[in-house]
Amino acid sequence: MTSDETVLAALDAVTAAIPNAEHRQGQREMASLVNTSIRRGKPVVIKAGTGTGKTLAYLIPSVTSGTSTVVVTATKALQDQLAHKDLPFLELQLAASTEHTFTWAVLKGRSNYLCRQRVAEIGGLPSADRVQLSLEGIDDNGRLEVERLAEWADSTISGDLTELDWSPSESTVRAVTVSSDECPGANQCPQGESCFAEIARHNAASADVVVVNAHLYGLNIAADGAILGDHDVVIFDEAHVLEDVMSDTVGVELSAGRLARVATTVRRIVVDPDLDADLSAQADDLAELLEPYSGERILPPLPAAMSELLSTVRSSQNRALTLVTELSIDDLDAQQRRLRAQVTLTRTIETLDRFLSPSTDDVIFVSGAPGSRRLELAPLDVGPTLTEGVWSQRTAILTSATVPRNLAERIGLEGAEFVDVGSPFDYEANSLLYCAMHLPQPNDPSFRAAMHDDLEQLIAAAGGKTLALFTSWSAMDEAAEAMRERLPFRILTQRDLPKPALIHEFATDEDSCLFATAGLFQGVDVPGRTLSLVVIDRIPFPRPDDPLLGARRELIGQRAFMEIDLPRAATMLAQASGRLIRTDSDRGVVAVMDRRLGTAKYRWDIISALPPMRRTRDRSEAEALLRSIADA
Repeated sequence: MTSDETVLAALDAVTAAIPNAEHRQGQREMASLVNTSIRRGKPVVIKAGTGTGKTLAYLIPSVTSGTSTVVVTATKALQDQLAHKDLPFLELQLAASTEHTFTWAVLKGRSNYLCRQRVAEIGGLPSADRVQLSLEGIDDNGRLEVERLAEWADSTISGDLTELDWSPSESTVRAVTVSSDECPGANQCPQGESCFAEIARHNAASADVVVVNAHLYGLNIAADGAILGDHDVVIFDEAHVLEDVMSDTVGVELSAGRLARVATTVRRIVVDPDLDADLSAQADDLAELLEPYSGERILPPLPAAMSELLSTVRSSQNRALTLVTELSIDDLDAQQRRLRAQVTLTRTIETLDRFLSPSTDDVIFVSGAPGSRRLELAPLDVGPTLTEGVWSQRTAILTSATVPRNLAERIGLEGAEFVDVGSPFDYEANSLLYCAMHLPQPNDPSFRAAMHDDLEQLIAAAGGKTLALFTSWSAMDEAAEAMRERLPFRILTQRDLPKPALIHEFATDEDSCLFATAGLFQGVDVPGRTLSLVVIDRIPFPRPDDPLLGARRELIGQRAFMEIDLPRAATMLAQASGRLIRTDSDRGVVAVMDRRLGTAKYRWDIISALPPMRRTRDRSEAEALLRSIADA
């Protein structure tokens, strides 16, 4: 195992190659903590504020220790940052300064990669075969896109569709990719040896460091490690969302869309109008059945109508599986369509069985937007699953800029060391936390109008340059409409563009404002003059009617607010506040328009989770700082 001195020497050598490199004590402390954790085989939870340089702080001890490591990210943005920036830089600098070499790989879910077999099947269809092309979801434009993707397949190394410099249509992407619930596996596919997803898995199996997203890691746990194989160390970056992501991925879900896709998969290989009508109708029946249960927890036993429909669906799927399995097919492409149908039907039947015979530790509920409801089953407690699939098998390191103090207990990692290494930024000198104590309570009918008055004055003082975050879409829409009428600045909202394009527009238009909801409380990195004011309309407590959280609240009783709701709200508010200071030269104001931050008994639990900013309840003080920044 590597000594702390060796790790810190490597860290110094690597960071020395960074332009304007600075000594970051928190980064060195974190690197030592990670190294000690790996050496002793003991878990550690590390809170590392923005600017710490936590990526290098956990990568360098990992690669110098010689252990096999999986880095788990909650967002694709961080996964891409590691793949395109951090790991190539570290590989180059370590080799140059210490002669230490390591291998690394990025592994994504199967549907992120172009499927050569699907491209071959569609490309082999005559243009005149409109029926089969229609079954594949391909029109004339789609056919041209598939041909273009076939050419790209001959030049790309990874087959990762995110590397395309153009955007194929959604229907084309669906046609040329397969999910893990469809693919029969490399051994049963004529393109198995050149399959991009299989090559990625092969590279990952032999790499020293593998980067995956949390969803794929959850699938790996559910598959008893079959996706990633054995590894010594797992590092969960953005660990504050681990409980939620694991709830999603180790559970199952069923939707009308999924049943419709199953029907399409069967239709590609079986000509049976009655069966096709049943499978398609059942998708519509499920959509109709779930709508009245929106946002509700379904207690066992399932309602009679729901149980009856799921049983009927299972019977039809089993009939389809029998028909598909008994088909006698000579054509190679048709054999592949049959195999995919078999895998899809088998996985769907397994899902149906989970719903029809749930465990006492499962929570069943209905989620999703109108018209796209989902029946979900999630574990009441992810701790046992993580203990069996992760904590008992390897050393775990959890880190984030915001970590609830009870995170380890929530995920079954009791006894893990918790350390806060701070942040190198001078928050007290460069930032101000303003609480609008004079506003009505957030549930008061007059709150929004009064909040708009404060918002107008703050944005005017800042000269635009505002990220305004809201806990509901309606609050965002009302505020955006009001500010467009009152202020000369460009007001962008989350409805205008996809997230990457939206953030780019905001970052490049210096005086603009961006109004968004909870989806942008994290993952927005806009350093410099473009952002000097972050506004949060209210403390972001989780919804009281959330069915999964409701079940967890019931489990722990009177402690629920302090153990579930308050830590989540504090973490979300800290994430939102963290959008302001992204470099040591950034300055600005975080304005919380919820007076409870200054009056509630629990206020210090929240404030202690925020960056250590100066605090005020005087709006004029906040405005003065914003004007000084704008004038600088």
